[in-house]
Amino acid sequence: MRYPRAMPLGIFVLIAAITVVSIFAIERGEHDRQSAQINARATAIASALERRANASSAYLRAGAALLSTMDEVPAADFRRFVSELRLDADYRGAEGIGWAQVVRPSQIADFTELLAQEGTAEAEFYPPFNGNQPFAVPVTYLQPDTERNRRALGYDMYSEPGRRAAMIEAERTARPTATDAIVLRQEGEGEAPGFLIYMPVFEPGAGGRTLKGFIYSPFNAEDFLQSALELEDAGSYGVRLYDNDRGDGTLLAATFDGDLDNRETATKTVTIANNPWRLAVSIVEDPGLSGLSLATLIFGMLVASLLMLLVRMLTQQAQEDESALAWFEEQASIRNSLTRELNHRVKNTLANVLSIIALTKRRADDVEEFATGLDGRIRALSATHDLLTQSDWGSTPVRSVIDAELLPYAQEDDHAVELVGPAVELAPNDALSLGLAVHELATNAAKYGALSRPGGKVSVHWQLVSEELVRVEWQERGGPPVKQERSRGFGTDLIERIVAHELRHPVELDFDPEGVRCVLLIPVRRPSEFMIRAQRIEASPAGG
Repeated sequence: MRYPRAMPLGIFVLIAAITVVSIFAIERGEHDRQSAQINARATAIASALERRANASSAYLRAGAALLSTMDEVPAADFRRFVSELRLDADYRGAEGIGWAQVVRPSQIADFTELLAQEGTAEAEFYPPFNGNQPFAVPVTYLQPDTERNRRALGYDMYSEPGRRAAMIEAERTARPTATDAIVLRQEGEGEAPGFLIYMPVFEPGAGGRTLKGFIYSPFNAEDFLQSALELEDAGSYGVRLYDNDRGDGTLLAATFDGDLDNRETATKTVTIANNPWRLAVSIVEDPGLSGLSLATLIFGMLVASLLMLLVRMLTQQAQEDESALAWFEEQASIRNSLTRELNHRVKNTLANVLSIIALTKRRADDVEEFATGLDGRIRALSATHDLLTQSDWGSTPVRSVIDAELLPYAQEDDHAVELVGPAVELAPNDALSLGLAVHELATNAAKYGALSRPGGKVSVHWQLVSEELVRVEWQERGGPPVKQERSRGFGTDLIERIVAHELRHPVELDFDPEGVRCVLLIPVRRPSEFMIRAQRIEASPAGG
């Protein structure tokens, strides 16, 4: 009741807060579940990549073992060896298998002749020796024999730092070793990233290891990733593969072209032929509320809104009940006050009636005259009472009181009645007194004054002389000359005694020969604070 708006709003905020906390808990659980799924998917894809790399390394190990037993590596034997390896359906993702022999500066002419004997006269040794390397490792054979692979024949791979670093590491560890991101010679002018896996081949003998060359496999990174995903589907996740396990690696391949930087991501280190790489698996779908969270949000907001509406209705009903109780209390107080006021007014009215009876009796010569005079005055009181009843005994306009008393004379055409003045309200007792005075003046004018002959005129003008006093002036013109020598009548006594007493101001009554003139000073009083027409308070100030 003190805070009619705060209570519904507080209920809404409380339910909304509970809903938000619930959504947070649901989303936290969903995030943990999603993180576990991403990690599981990243682990599975990393395992598939390593299996692909291990399969290729196994072929290269087998080839190195075979080639190390041969004094020379004829092209026919190498092709037969590769064709037998390609029979294995699991060997996917590679551009093929190649042989690159060690060529020293004095052996370049023999190497060029070897290329020509194999029918690859268009191939040549490149780039030329620069004197900064002990030997060259040019591509000697590359199977399958396709136009794309022929672009690489004769290229000295040892001359390029990235390839050379992988060869040195492979020679040192005698294990298959992958390069970082490179562009294969097969790509020509292309920029698709790829990598190579080298396996060193050593000369047989007891005098230590003598490097004979490298058997290797070139890979297009995109094809390599796709071949691994054939073993373990990426599902609805984005997969990216980088050429080292740090954050500055070159992107080798990706399954999603959009921005994944702000998405949930799981990273794994993948060892590809003795080279650690980084695998990143991210959520592709836009982050948003889960279905359960969305349902919780809708349900929570619905419950919060309904409870807020219910509490608002209950609060409003309580306000209306409180307002009704206050109104009933006020009406009870009004009734009690009106009972006391009515008793007072009845006593005043009866006192007026008794005064009128006494004065009428004193001035009447017979019963008929007494009854006639008493009847008119009682009717004047009744007319004013009717006006007060219509206004629920509140304030009554001056014009209405005068109109009620002059109504019988205002409709006739042989004389004129003029009423001029502002809108002024009178209290009930003052209205009764004014009504009696106007009745006596009108009765006298109808018998002896301006209303008794054609052409007569009665003017009643009133104006405010202050905020608490109105001056009412009665003026007759056009009637018979007023007798200056005359006996004092009842009307004079009524106006100068009873009316003046009730109004608490003297009455100026002048019997001028041209017409009677009367000036009344009437208090402008505020109506009583207890009125029968008191309006019910529709809403308390706190309501809305």
